[in-house]
Amino acid sequence: MQKPIFGADPEVDMAFSLSFLKIKSVPILFWSAKKTQSLRPPLVSLVFLVLGLTIFGLGEALLITAAVGVSPWTVFAQGLANVTGIDIGLSTFILSISVLLCWIPLRQRPGIGTLANAVIIALVLGFALPYLPHFDHLALQLLQSILGVIITGFGGGIYLIANLGPGPRDGLMTGLQRVTGRPMALVRTSLEVMVIAIGWSLGGTVGIGTLFFALGIGPSVAASLFGLQKLCTSRKAEPI
Repeated sequence: MQKPIFGADPEVDMAFSLSFLKIKSVPILFWSAKKTQSLRPPLVSLVFLVLGLTIFGLGEALLITAAVGVSPWTVFAQGLANVTGIDIGLSTFILSISVLLCWIPLRQRPGIGTLANAVIIALVLGFALPYLPHFDHLALQLLQSILGVIITGFGGGIYLIANLGPGPRDGLMTGLQRVTGRPMALVRTSLEVMVIAIGWSLGGTVGIGTLFFALGIGPSVAASLFGLQKLCTSRKAEPI
């Protein structure tokens, strides 16, 4: 029986378009390192790690310059700083260490990508922020925020597939996914929404961009993983 052609059956189209929301693991593709803790990973894994983190950092820079709301974890850091009286830089550091400690019961292991995550994204932010546009029109700011979420998710998919170690928050996502067995998008969205709720209750500031990130980053990462897997494993077209 001939399979329906994409676009010919709305129900098939809908099932295909939402398949990415069901993805439950990071796929192994041609740039995936065999060992996360390898001190001498394949060059192709390193290249895609750097590429993914660079794109990830660019997406975060777009979110910052959109100026319509900080990320959920920054809201949490603001709330913690508000309650304790420490500065936001220190509260951000404390949260990062706390997230890494949560890896222990989840049996999540770091790699060189965990360190590269902090270094490369910081460098990209420092370089990109002065050159990105700062719009005054709300519609353009919202569009820039949405674009930032999509780009961040795409970069996240690329670097996670490199299998050289996730960043603190991505590692918490993959660790919780492995323990719960739930789809990646659902785990990440639930985590971000919970973080917003805690941060807001502690006095952090929530904007529309914060909600975009919380509700969009999980599906965006999942779509990146799903799309890259389909692209790299697609079969050659059968002869007519």
